[in-house]
Amino acid sequence: MRWCAPNAWFRRNEMARPVKRSVRIAGHRTSLSLEPQFWDVLKTMAIARHTSVSALIAMIDGSRQDTNLSSAVRIYVLNEALNGRLGR
Repeated sequence: MRWCAPNAWFRRNEMARPVKRSVRIAGHRTSLSLEPQFWDVLKTMAIARHTSVSALIAMIDGSRQDTNLSSAVRIYVLNEALNGRLGR
């Protein structure tokens, strides 16, 4: 087991404020706000799938229906986690 600073676990797992980032989807720049944990998972998923975070978000955007993009990304990540597919 690796030991870390006393509050390191809490800092990684606390409820963080959303971070706004810009991505390019279908040639257009758009921004979305997600908590740092979601950005981290998206990056991990993109690496595992040999794609970029922007391409992954574009795929999610193309399949969403009546929800905003940030919510669609959160739901997608949650569904992938529930189905054991975060690293695939």
